[in-house]
Amino acid sequence: MDGQEYLNQISQSNKQPATNGKFALNKEFFTSKIFIFLAVSLVLLILIIILGSVLGANKASEKDLAFNLKLHLTKTAEVIHEYQDSVKSSELRSSGASLYGLLTNTDKDITNYLVAEYKFKDKDISKSLDAQATETQAELSNELFEAKINGVLDRTFAHKMAYEILLFKSEETKLRNAAKGEDLKAALDKSITSLDNIYPKFNDFSEGK
Repeated sequence: MDGQEYLNQISQSNKQPATNGKFALNKEFFTSKIFIFLAVSLVLLILIIILGSVLGANKASEKDLAFNLKLHLTKTAEVIHEYQDSVKSSELRSSGASLYGLLTNTDKDITNYLVAEYKFKDKDISKSLDAQATETQAELSNELFEAKINGVLDRTFAHKMAYEILLFKSEETKLRNAAKGEDLKAALDKSITSLDNIYPKFNDFSEGK
């Protein structure tokens, strides 16, 4: 063995114990009670944060969904009231009146719940949310106005109300799933059933009948 090989062996033997020592130190730390305690504490903290976020989100979700639905109910009922008397078909007018009553009753039930649960006042609804709902209302009203001056109000009114009913069912189902109060759940269940019953009146409407 020459001198260089001898020096290389010495160098390798000196490095190996240090590596083993470091590995042993790391292994000892990761299996220590302190590390296990810290790891368990971190996991519990993460679970608490996630649970708090979920509960907070559900509460906000119920309130926000209720606000959105309330505005949609109010604005659509106003449009129905505006154009109902201009509808030629007596059957369609009657269906429109029934839908108007259903929407206003559901609106009242949701408002009562919001007042009891959140001390609701009209000012609690943000201006941006109200503006968005008003814009949607204006679009619906404009379409019905165009249909009226073009002599196709009945057909358009029936089509639009059938579409609105589908939107209401979707919104009410989402709120029903997020709702905490039994009174709100019962009111939404009743409304969804009524929407199901009245939907064919608009969807199946034909001017030829």
